[in-house]
Amino acid sequence: MHGRLGQRCTNRYKADSCDVNRLTTFNPLHLTQCFESRNLTLQPPKSAQIRAERVSLAPKIVTPGTVRADKHLAANVHYLLREVSFEVFRGDRIALVGASGAGKTSLLRLLNRLSEPTDGVIYLEQRALHEIPAVQLRQQVVLVLQESKLLGMTVQQALAYPLTLRQLEKQTIQERIQKWRDRLHMPADWLHRTELQLSVGQRQLVAIARALVTEPKVLLLDEPTASLDLGRGDWLLNVLSELAQVHGMTVIMANHQLELAEQWCDRVLHLEQGVLQQDVAAQQMNWQALKQTLVAAEAQQLEEWD
Repeated sequence: MHGRLGQRCTNRYKADSCDVNRLTTFNPLHLTQCFESRNLTLQPPKSAQIRAERVSLAPKIVTPGTVRADKHLAANVHYLLREVSFEVFRGDRIALVGASGAGKTSLLRLLNRLSEPTDGVIYLEQRALHEIPAVQLRQQVVLVLQESKLLGMTVQQALAYPLTLRQLEKQTIQERIQKWRDRLHMPADWLHRTELQLSVGQRQLVAIARALVTEPKVLLLDEPTASLDLGRGDWLLNVLSELAQVHGMTVIMANHQLELAEQWCDRVLHLEQGVLQQDVAAQQMNWQALKQTLVAAEAQQLEEWD
């Protein structure tokens, strides 16, 4: 850390009053004076909002905690996820990519405890997920599945439901719904429709709005633009970018549409057969090579099914 601070001081804040030779070793007094001379604040390193440590997920027939202890069992288990580790920071926009069956949805489900890991630990703000009551966790980390349901409710009822559970006042609920309807360009005539009266894309947008009205810390999205037309998909990504950049909401999105992911994300997690192959900044990703890898993986799956 000390070396990085010194290098940053040298490269980014260089001035005549700053003797860069003194930065070859860490000098707290000099570093403080250097920052103070520029009216800068020396910030401590950011702590991860979410941290996954060697997380594995095996089929439900395997008892949690037994795989790593039993080498024979470990050798014969087909993992959905295998020893996945990563960190997520507040305001990150993460694209979770991989071929079908790579483990994207499985990982999203682990992050809000719809599934429990076979091995490893996931932390939210330095607290293990299994120590957080599921209801409390899901008020902070909200998952929108690809085929979400309205549970027999009208759109109005579905949007109000999570806020009613939090015992918000009716006026507050109506204001929150109106706010997110406006942000997502959701027509008023949708409010009294049921699930059967909505298209697949409309249901998907309503499910995303139902998550956003709760204004969570972390939003998990499984293929959110798959059924949206191009215009609505672009608008949704603009809204999500603003939420991350301005309001600090963390968004983790599984998405097959690499062109949209490339435009939107600032980090990429690439899963392949349950293994995390890449965790890189978006600008460092070779998107063309990634596309070729995913196409080849999908083609191989088709051959195996034939």
